[in-house]
Amino acid sequence: QVRLVESGGGLVQPGASLRLTCSAPASYFNFRMPTMGWYRQAAGMQRELVASITKGGATKYPDSVKGRFTISRDGTENAMYLQMNSLKSEDTAVYYCNAFPPYNDYWGQGTQVTVSS
Repeated sequence: QVRLVESGGGLVQPGASLRLTCSAPASYFNFRMPTMGWYRQAAGMQRELVASITKGGATKYPDSVKGRFTISRDGTENAMYLQMNSLKSEDTAVYYCNAFPPYNDYWGQGTQVTVSS
């Protein structure tokens, strides 16, 4: 199956930082081509886009994470990253990576981020 693999989540206290990694196995996905994004899905809510990056490196963030999250991509290593600083309890969710708009077959299992005091 062609699925992206997310890693780097964990249980942290408010104000902590985490760096998430998205990997494309065996070069099945070319990060150079499409706009890529990080998504998250909190319990009882729909999946939402929290960061995107174009082939040229332009980034977008919703107000809820702007100034705290930074998305980046590495086409050579088929990897994408999400640096999350000053984490808040409302950031608790399962985080996924995909293209934007997403390719349905590429959804992985995600990585759990839990922020709790």
